[in-house]
Amino acid sequence: MPEMLIIKPSALRDIVHGLQVAASIKAQKPEWRISWIVRDIFTPLVRASTAVDQVFVFQRHEGARGFLRTMREVRKREFDLVCDFQGLLRTGLMTKWARGRRKIGRPDAREGAGFFYDEKIKLPPEGASAHVLEGLLQFCAVVGAEPRLTGPLHFRDLERLHLGFMDPRKGQRPILIFPDSGESNKKWNGYSELTALLIREAGRKVVWAGSNYLPCRESFPEGTFVNLTGNTSLTSLPALLTKADWVISNDSGPMHLSAAMGLKTIGLFGPTDPRQYGPYPLRSPTNYTIQAPVGEMALLSAKETFYLFNRIEASLHKAQARAALVQG
Repeated sequence: MPEMLIIKPSALRDIVHGLQVAASIKAQKPEWRISWIVRDIFTPLVRASTAVDQVFVFQRHEGARGFLRTMREVRKREFDLVCDFQGLLRTGLMTKWARGRRKIGRPDAREGAGFFYDEKIKLPPEGASAHVLEGLLQFCAVVGAEPRLTGPLHFRDLERLHLGFMDPRKGQRPILIFPDSGESNKKWNGYSELTALLIREAGRKVVWAGSNYLPCRESFPEGTFVNLTGNTSLTSLPALLTKADWVISNDSGPMHLSAAMGLKTIGLFGPTDPRQYGPYPLRSPTNYTIQAPVGEMALLSAKETFYLFNRIEASLHKAQARAALVQG
């Protein structure tokens, strides 16, 4: 059985994209055994992926000691392919130390990482302006697979977790919102007002989630709002997403994970270009983006976002009804 090692320690968005590539390789070339080096904080997600066979945990907070401990474990196995999906100095060094017959990296590797590769993948046909995932999909070619997605991501033990706070209300599953972002210019201050409109005007149940606690300035009737911010783990994240009717989020890891799982996703975008960083596939009937005027999140109003959400939902319902009529 041929062995591949993927090096992609962080961050969440990049790991989600890497998992999509691994799933594509696994679907097209099931004979490949895939191992992965990942930071400890992201381990639960990678370990739960059905595309990954073995995980090497990198304890970044331990510095050089953690690096050496991880690489001692990695070097116990020889790989046919070592693929650096990240392209930074640390991952370049991991590539150098790993035992592999071929060592392959990104064409845009930085910090000297490219010195440790035997070869680099090609850019996608659109070049540097392509979606970031389309760039990573070029790694499929090194095993003779096509650079395309083969379906949504799947995770183990999704049904194991009982998430009562995600139970439907009045027959409708809740809308799941991720109101935080790791970058200040991607944050939006309209989530409280949008939540109020969704609850009071549309009669929906709304759940907030995320790793950092954010208060909601509004008060709502019992059973219509749950705030899980500061209490959301990567272990439960895939299961949490599957319980939602819609996922609404800034350009963030959870948004990309929702899209990768084939769930109904709306990304709110400011300075970043959704053509390069939007929920992928960009033309999927369940993936949508709302772009803030001139890239400024502060100029995106909650009322306009609520209006666009209603239009998106109505359009999707019509498309689904037409598809059902054709199939019938």
